[in-house]
Amino acid sequence: MDTKTDGASKARFGIPGLDDILSGGLVRNRLYLFEGAPGSGKTTLALQFLLDGAAGGEKGLYITLSETEQELREAAASHGWSLPDNIEIFELVPPETLLDEREQQSLLYSSDLELGETTKRIFEALDNCEPSRVVLDSLSEIRLLAQSSLRYRRQILSLKHFFSQRDVTVVLLDDMTAEVLDKTVHSVAHGVTRLEELVPEYGAQRRRLRVLKYRGQPFRGGHHDFTIRTGGLEVYPRLVASEHRTRTEFSVLSAGIAELDRLMGAGVESGSSTLVIGPAGSGKSLLVLQFISAAVKRGENSALFVFDEELGLLFARSKAMGIDIESMWNSGKLIVEQVDAAEISPGEFAHRVRKAVEKDSVRTVVIDSLNGYQNAMPQEQHLILHMHELLQFLNRLGATTFLTVAQHGLVGDMKAPVDVTYLADTVLLLRYFEAFGQVRRALSVLKKRSGWHENTIREFTITRDGIRVGPVLGDFQGVLRGVPQYVGNRAPMMHEKSA
Repeated sequence: MDTKTDGASKARFGIPGLDDILSGGLVRNRLYLFEGAPGSGKTTLALQFLLDGAAGGEKGLYITLSETEQELREAAASHGWSLPDNIEIFELVPPETLLDEREQQSLLYSSDLELGETTKRIFEALDNCEPSRVVLDSLSEIRLLAQSSLRYRRQILSLKHFFSQRDVTVVLLDDMTAEVLDKTVHSVAHGVTRLEELVPEYGAQRRRLRVLKYRGQPFRGGHHDFTIRTGGLEVYPRLVASEHRTRTEFSVLSAGIAELDRLMGAGVESGSSTLVIGPAGSGKSLLVLQFISAAVKRGENSALFVFDEELGLLFARSKAMGIDIESMWNSGKLIVEQVDAAEISPGEFAHRVRKAVEKDSVRTVVIDSLNGYQNAMPQEQHLILHMHELLQFLNRLGATTFLTVAQHGLVGDMKAPVDVTYLADTVLLLRYFEAFGQVRRALSVLKKRSGWHENTIREFTITRDGIRVGPVLGDFQGVLRGVPQYVGNRAPMMHEKSA
């Protein structure tokens, strides 16, 4: 086997998600193109590439035609990096004879240099430094100097031939500011990756990358979300559930309320997904918190991802109902994350869930709610695909998932913003209905893939001691329509029974 293509010998970026997408990194001694509009993260990515090599004792060279050395060092400092001695920055400047002494210029733009002189200086910098890793920033300047597609292609081939005679891994940056349709470097480079920045109508900008080409190497196709934070890029590989081993052990988990367990046929199956749907205020969040409480009492680690409610209010409200979420969180058995749909990408959210399950051994995951998650998605069909992969992934790892969806309206014909009922293994339906001058709640199981469940409709109440599941509403017809018809003797309400 050629050691150059051995995963252990690849030039890594030191960015776990990106190295995973590239099957371990870049095959050494090859030329690669990373392209993207200004601000998409190319410079930060290139600096991380050189820093990872420097940490392993490799010498790096950053050749800049568009930024000054001071600007690059300031960019590194903004991430808390201090460039070590084995990373050299070569700022392409003209010969002293070309400078006007009256103009104290420290940098002459590449458009003022002849193409041949520019190339010669690049070669000289490489020979003087003898690096293992090289970054050339950016190709747009060389393209402008070349002035024609033919001359530009010949120049790129000349650079590739020169680099190939030396043991050096080269990253070319292109800001795509001229002749975007020019694919000259695509055909010459060993690999091509594009970085994109998307600006939604509301919320923070979204960034993603895609590997367009990687000769002779497997890689993760499609778009992968990433963010730029202090400390560099964080890349979130697209989740592929089929890559994970299917679990073989199953067990039935109790909800901690006998009547609810009977309604669901003894409980929910481990590794399954349960969807709780109903109008606003019907008790969806409290119902899924009950499953978290039962999981923590069993000694399992749980995770709660909240899109729609402020954590302080959630802690206070749940405690008033007999479920002390804050104490579970403080004990370390529950992970609670407030998720801002306007600031997070779907890939980053999936990464957070994956981290909780794989690294923190979480076995119960609650997402409250999908309405908030949908707001982080560009289109509804994408939400379906994301949820399918996420639920399949959690199922394969044996994690039990609970999701909530708020329907539009309060009674009568109500609709959900997105139909994901076919994805869930179990579907619980909450409804308001009117009876004897009071607004009451009903709970039923619409679907359960594995095992038996009741087909009844039971009364559901929220008390200071928590939630309660009452008897079958056998004296009413049309409860699910919201305005039922009374067909039996007056049924006392649950609070009347307990009085």
